[in-house]
Order: sequence, then structure tokens, then C-alpha cells
Amino acid sequence: MTTETKKETPCMKPEPQKEHEWLQKMIGEWTIESECVMGPDPEPFKSVGRETVRAVGDLWIVAEGEMTSPDGDTGQTMMTLGFDHVKKKFVGSWIGSMMSNMWVYEGQLDAAQKVLPLDTVGPDFVTEGKEAKYQDIHEIVSDDHRILKSQTQGADGKWTQFMTAHYRRKK
Repeated sequence: MTTETKKETPCMKPEPQKEHEWLQKMIGEWTIESECVMGPDPEPFKSVGRETVRAVGDLWIVAEGEMTSPDGDTGQTMMTLGFDHVKKKFVGSWIGSMMSNMWVYEGQLDAAQKVLPLDTVGPDFVTEGKEAKYQDIHEIVSDDHRILKSQTQGADGKWTQFMTAHYRRKK
């Protein structure tokens, strides 16, 4: 097989793309301050925590975090995120010690390459036994500041934001 006709196979490691470089901006040690509106109570729950983001080769990142929860316990989280060069989309997953489902992500960067909305489906927290659409929206504000916003889509098609978290790089 000549170089000109060589095809990439699933077993071949693809070259990092600009999207993989974008993920590298998240690598490091972060402090977290978040606010979450839970249920009908209009008072947001405030939480603090930390996150460590590390590379898995040139193509993936893994983010491991700990946050205080409403009951005073510490919740643990883990996110994987990469860019699938065949789908031309970011893909990943998120799990937390406070719930039994795995959130599976897919999304694309905005035109300015600052905001990454990740679409997912999970349990509807309003209607038991049903699923709802969610988005986790990652924004790179600067080298030392990221924002994560989470929202859910209601039956009327409208999105409602329920969580905002500010990540600041430890120095």
C-alpha cells in the first residue's frame, strides 16, 4: 500500500486536531465555586470544591473533582472528554458519586472557540421514570478561569439553567 492510498483505520492513532489542543487548556489544578438551584426552592445551594484535570495522551482529558453536597457530604465526580475526528464532535462522559446514571456527551465548539455545549440525556428530575435533555456548557474565559453552566430542556422546549460553576486555576 502506498502512502497516497493509505487509509486510517480505527486501530491507528489519529493526529491531534485543534479541538484536542483546546482540551489541553483545561489541564491543571482548579478550585470550584458553584451555585445550583435544586427543585422548587428558589435559594441556590452554594458549593465549593476542587478539580484535577489530566491528559490521557494527546487526545483525551480526565477531570476528577470533589464538591460539597447539600447534605454536607463530599461528592466525587469524573469527566472524560475528547474529540472524535470521525464524528467531528467532542465526546465524553460524566459520573458522580451522588447518582447512578452515566451522562454521555456530544457537542461542538462555537465559532469563537470559547464555548463548548455538550448535549446529553438523563433522568428527568421532575417526572420520575422519564428522560430529559440536558446541556453542560463549558466556557474558557481565560487561561486561569473557566465557567460551567448546566441547563435542562422542559416539555415546552425552553432551556432552564440550574447550575453555574466558576473554576479558577490554583497558582
